[in-house]
Amino acid sequence: MKDYLQLALAHFNTDKSQWYGWRKDWTGEKRMSYENLILNDETATMPTKAEVEAKIQEIKDAEANAIAKKQSAKAKLAALGLDEEEIKAIIGV
Repeated sequence: MKDYLQLALAHFNTDKSQWYGWRKDWTGEKRMSYENLILNDETATMPTKAEVEAKIQEIKDAEANAIAKKQSAKAKLAALGLDEEEIKAIIGV
């Protein structure tokens, strides 16, 4: 399963290395959650929970769009008369 939180956090403070970490005395069900996020670099800016959630949704939407485009491309190739093996050879699946 993908860790969308960390994928989203990678889009913030891109000029800083390892700008965030997790509380050692964490609360909630998961240590790696927004609520347990801490800054490792005092020059970094903490994104809001809304910003992080928006970025997570953006990543998920981009993935869903890529899957939909791939399915559409496969259907169009099949409509042109290509068989499954030819389609796999073209798109690498």
